[in-house]
Amino acid sequence: MNFMSLMKELASTYQAFEGYSASHVKQLGLTTTQFDILATLGNQPPMTCTELGERTLILKGTMTGVLERMEAKGLIKKIPNQADGRSYMIGLTKSGDKLFKKIFPEHLQYLELAFSRLSKKEIEQAVKALREVKAVFN
Repeated sequence: MNFMSLMKELASTYQAFEGYSASHVKQLGLTTTQFDILATLGNQPPMTCTELGERTLILKGTMTGVLERMEAKGLIKKIPNQADGRSYMIGLTKSGDKLFKKIFPEHLQYLELAFSRLSKKEIEQAVKALREVKAVFN
């Protein structure tokens, strides 16, 4: 069972990253789920809830409530789906797009502060190693 140490490091690394990222997202006035949706819809055409769920990995039960709250804040809009009258396309409102254009670059800069402690070579090695681990499960 020599993989146990790898599992522990993967989990603790993700938790550390998520904590670092989430603290900044909270300062921006959003939940991490709201930020994920905003970032996914930014600079993209409207998409169905199913597509949004696949791109964000947010569960359907969670997605519905978050979308309702974001719609109430005026950040997203539901557009009738021309291809399927039973569903909606989700897109950013002008207000949502303005917020995306403000906070997304801010958040990338915040993340860059942490990742700048790694050299280009270290980042490339980490990406390669993570891809190899992911390939084990595909």
